[in-house]
Amino acid sequence: MPEFAPALFAAYVGLGLVVGFVAGLLGVGGGLIIVPVLIFMLHAQGMASGMEPHLALGTSLASILFTSLASVRAHHRHGAVEWPLLRRIAPGIMLGTLVGAVLATQMPATLLKGFFVVFLLVAAIQMGLDFKPAPHRELPGRFGATLAGGVIGAVSSWVGIGGGTLSVPFMLWHNTPLHRAIATSAAIGFPIALAGAAGYVLGGWGLSNLPAGSVGFVHLPALAGIVLGSVLTAPLGARTAHRLPVRPLKRIFALLLMVLALRMARTF
Repeated sequence: MPEFAPALFAAYVGLGLVVGFVAGLLGVGGGLIIVPVLIFMLHAQGMASGMEPHLALGTSLASILFTSLASVRAHHRHGAVEWPLLRRIAPGIMLGTLVGAVLATQMPATLLKGFFVVFLLVAAIQMGLDFKPAPHRELPGRFGATLAGGVIGAVSSWVGIGGGTLSVPFMLWHNTPLHRAIATSAAIGFPIALAGAAGYVLGGWGLSNLPAGSVGFVHLPALAGIVLGSVLTAPLGARTAHRLPVRPLKRIFALLLMVLALRMARTF
């Protein structure tokens, strides 16, 4: 089992620098970048052969614990978070994410990678076309919100994201203004990250062939490096967003997601 090296930690910080800047610039979660890049890095180092997707997903979700808190504080100061909706949707979110994460730890790596590749392509198309569903109805009650939260949480646990790719369109479809949907999505990211990280820790607990510094399927050196890097560059990305046209940048990012998806598909 390879030992942790400073050069590898520097690579994790570098990944965090990119993730933080892109998240601040485009308002997207870092999991869409963290998961494929971390899979490539772990594979190149020969770490946890056959379980790279599980480690990447668990570590990505754990990193959202830190990034979502900073984002929610900023949105809350502007009064943009729909806290009543969060209270209705949180139980389903946490249950769906926890169950989904535990199930994911039992899935073959190829199945997880395949699901992620398909999701990445769909996300790239959605972002490239700047798709926003037309509003059709009011937000659901407790049962409907719990059911929707369970689906959002389960899918998020299989792709290592904070749920924004799913929760924002869901809220827009239910007549929530865009800025409030984005703010509430940031808040939803915390229970997803909490339950998802817990599920991946439990699912990988006690396994002997994980890399040094892993707690279950959460790789602590990668987590520390990603969080450190992203905290440094997220504010820079947010400031840059006010100076550059965002729509062309989203299309470039969508192209990057497609490249990552196709690169992952070649590893099957």
